Amino acid sequence: MTDVALEIAVQDAAGAVVAHAGGADRVELCTALGVTGGLTPTNGLIASVCAVGIDVHVLVRTRPGGFVYTEAELAVMAADIAAAVELGARGVVIGALLPGGSLDVPGTRILVDAARSAEQAAGRPVDVTFHRAIDAAADPVAAIVALGELDIDRVLTSGGAPKAGDGLHVLAALVGADTGVQVMAGGGVTAQAIPGILAAGVDAVHLSAKASIPDPGTAGPGGGSAAELEVTDAALVRAAAAVRRG
Repeated sequence: MTDVALEIAVQDAAGAVVAHAGGADRVELCTALGVTGGLTPTNGLIASVCAVGIDVHVLVRTRPGGFVYTEAELAVMAADIAAAVELGARGVVIGALLPGGSLDVPGTRILVDAARSAEQAAGRPVDVTFHRAIDAAADPVAAIVALGELDIDRVLTSGGAPKAGDGLHVLAALVGADTGVQVMAGGGVTAQAIPGILAAGVDAVHLSAKASIPDPGTAGPGGGSAAELEVTDAALVRAAAAVRRG
């Protein structure tokens, strides 16, 4: 079995430590993963996770909901990209669509340009991943072709399905488009599903490997209703790392 890259979505430094020890190649850092699908982490959180010693790719998503953004929102995300790279991030994870489901080329270019400017200022490579907005695109193959012309390094996708294991035909089509853009499968990925996903020819797999633990405190009025906290599960990371290596 081909040794593909393993990326773990984490929400704190403790999760990054677990991912690093378990054999992950990099982490995607975000906040509010279970509630919103992930939002941009704070500068303090980025700095603490970058100190762990594993490559950190920061999700840049200014709000929950769809992926159609205003000029003001794009400007905020461009600033967040610059800050993340300055704090030590080795990559950023972005995405923008138009209302009809086509790729927002001008908006994506703004974000990519921000990453490349930050890359130049940092004096080191910065990876740019287009996130699962591609799964909301009207034509994902057309989208990845366009992304190849926008200096995007990879896409994170489930193949448009709730789980990547159910989107194998689209994953294979994205790989077959041969755009030079890496295809990273993510969305409901488990260690058991990885062999089938790898058969589609993907370059990497992405999973949260998360477990829930009881919240020792109470949020109180206005603090949200979650009674559990999400943590990165070491056993799930190790299992995924073992399977992807064959």
